[in-house]
Amino acid sequence: MTVNWGFLGAGYVASRGLAPAVHSSRGAHLYAVASRDEQRSATLEPERVHATYDSLLADERVDAVYISLSNSQHREWVTKSLEAGKHVLCEKPLGLNAKETEEMFATASRTGRHLVEAVWGRWHPRFSRMVEIVASGAIGKIEHIETAFTFTSEMTNNYRLNPLMGGGALLDVGCYQAHAWVALTSGATDLEIENLSRVIGPTGVDLTTDVSVRINGSITAHSVSSFALPSQQQFIVQGSKGSMHTGAGEAFTTWNEASSLHINDVVEEFDVTNAFVEMVENVSRVIEGEEGWIVPSVDSIRVAHILDSIAQYKA
Repeated sequence: MTVNWGFLGAGYVASRGLAPAVHSSRGAHLYAVASRDEQRSATLEPERVHATYDSLLADERVDAVYISLSNSQHREWVTKSLEAGKHVLCEKPLGLNAKETEEMFATASRTGRHLVEAVWGRWHPRFSRMVEIVASGAIGKIEHIETAFTFTSEMTNNYRLNPLMGGGALLDVGCYQAHAWVALTSGATDLEIENLSRVIGPTGVDLTTDVSVRINGSITAHSVSSFALPSQQQFIVQGSKGSMHTGAGEAFTTWNEASSLHINDVVEEFDVTNAFVEMVENVSRVIEGEEGWIVPSVDSIRVAHILDSIAQYKA
């Protein structure tokens, strides 16, 4: 069986990442695209271009929808897609806050459809291996997690700089780091903020969020999310018996390149991997009722609560 995918939005990630991934994936077919520009939609090479999002959702041949709209549009179109009987893969962050995220998963449950947050790095074999290493006890009990995802951008007319559209560094790249906390610490069920600093830009969004937390009472973690600092991706996990850290390849967004993982004195190498393809193939298999892995809803909800806690924190 093959899942017919419909795209809402044809921006950078959809055109450069997801469309090629669907075309390359087993069990997936890029059937339809709808965006504000029909010519741009056609460049993704779907079987059909729809003039409107509603028209695509009314198309009975669409099995699943991928949503890559601005953050503030996620709840509306995730809900409409689920109500139309479609499974949904939606770009991160799934919601502007935990309330929105919980509401969307409640709708998915009511409609009997899958809703998956497209944190594509979590499908990368290296990330899976890091979770496995922690679970195995190879580095002992986790004591500290150090992460960073920063870059300097000259973004103009971009929703990431608009607070009303869910802009800001915390939502855009902090979510990757919160997902790492959740994946490695059994859900980061208890989190206490110990230190937080922000740099707010002229449009009112956080250009930089630097936060230190304590997880589950014993694990410290520090993350830096920024649109205004030199480009860096860092992922280090310190345990009671050793440590591990990402090597070659970006820590959170390595794409179509070989990568490595340093575990104590051992370096493990990973072949060239397209995590977008891994994500599409796994989600498609799950939709078809076959064996596959998707980001658990509890993880996405917990990450949303963590981001809320950081965004709302007042010293």
